[in-house]
Amino acid sequence: MLDPSVFKAYDVRGVYPTELDEEGAYAIGRAYVEHFEPRRIAVGRDMRLSAPGITRALIDGCTEAGCEVLDIGLVGTEMVYFAVGELGLDGGVAVTASHNPKEYTGMKIVRRGALPVGGESGLQDVRDRALAVERVSRGQASGPVREYDVWPGYVERVLSFIDPSAVKPLRVVIDAANGMAGAMLPPVLERLPAVDAVRCYFEPDGSFPNHEPNPLLPENREFIVRKVTEEGADLGVAFDGDADRCFFVDDTGEFVPGDFVTALLAESILAKEPGAKIIYDLRASWAVPETVERAGGIPLVNRVGHAFIKHRMRAEDATFGGEVSGHYYFRDFSQADSGVVPFLLMLELLSMRDARLSEILDDYRSRYFITGELNTPVPDVALKLQELKERFGREGTVSHLDGISVDAPDWHMNVRPSNTEPLLRLNLEARSRELMERKREEVLAVIRA
Repeated sequence: MLDPSVFKAYDVRGVYPTELDEEGAYAIGRAYVEHFEPRRIAVGRDMRLSAPGITRALIDGCTEAGCEVLDIGLVGTEMVYFAVGELGLDGGVAVTASHNPKEYTGMKIVRRGALPVGGESGLQDVRDRALAVERVSRGQASGPVREYDVWPGYVERVLSFIDPSAVKPLRVVIDAANGMAGAMLPPVLERLPAVDAVRCYFEPDGSFPNHEPNPLLPENREFIVRKVTEEGADLGVAFDGDADRCFFVDDTGEFVPGDFVTALLAESILAKEPGAKIIYDLRASWAVPETVERAGGIPLVNRVGHAFIKHRMRAEDATFGGEVSGHYYFRDFSQADSGVVPFLLMLELLSMRDARLSEILDDYRSRYFITGELNTPVPDVALKLQELKERFGREGTVSHLDGISVDAPDWHMNVRPSNTEPLLRLNLEARSRELMERKREEVLAVIRA
């Protein structure tokens, strides 16, 4: 089964087996190799119950099309990116549905250099080829498959971003959500003896018996917020299913928005590499560019989406990139996103500053007032965007880099359409809480009218 709808803007994702099954996975593997013509690729998988069968079928499709496959086994998505970049491979596939519920399966596909394959970079061509594959029984593979142990090199690489000896005693609650972080973090934590880790839901289990692996949803954060306060912890960290994103909760149990995390990590990185370029997405708080400039860096705003961020990082030789959604990108990690590296950087940051995270964030919380992302279904996306421009465009500078952005002296907003649904996504910020709340209601009134 291969429903054309599983090919999204940035990856492949659908319900197993009604939208994507083993035959569909075989077809995608074959189409990927036929289109991009890689000679050697890495394939890894997450803990989802469907992942072993999907992975075997995918590998069959790749090898029967003549490609050599390095099977790196049960790994987080960023470990596939690492393998592709570190070994100079022609591409790779992570079999994962990231943070989606348990019934989903999917793939994240990259080319040489760990560059993503998305809707604007070949994924639609792979879709068209895959839908034309008419093969049910699979024969003898023509390309070799061999297992490869990526773990030692990966652990060394992520730890190279910090000075492990500088990490001071910290009590940290970690919610792995029965995802891949539960497998990835233990060999890293072994090298950080000062960290007192409260390990929660570390057993990889694709049935997700405790909660869905999507920390962006408040109901999935309830556990770690409660646990941080119960344990009197210095920090809480929650990972999504394939562990390429991490989310932080401060010592008071308050969730830390992704733009504030981007600002903190950027400041930490700029202390090591003065004058570096930092990429941030256009939804972000003023906290990001103002922190980067104050720290001597060069802030560069960019449209949302990992393919666009990674391309810009290469073009600008940027050291770091961050998105509000919790994706953090590193030049020295093949410009790829990682969940483990920001976790390590946050441990180092708290150790070096010798202050509680809530205290460090006080300055941001008292100066920057953000709505977070507010989603509204609309029947006509283009019409609403035009109405917003007519209503608010006179109040500031208008740009259309991604949806519509209005930048006024004391408030700004971005409203952008969803890639997959008839939704508009609003992010708004103001210099005071009162103004933020007033502008939020004014904009939502137009969107919802």
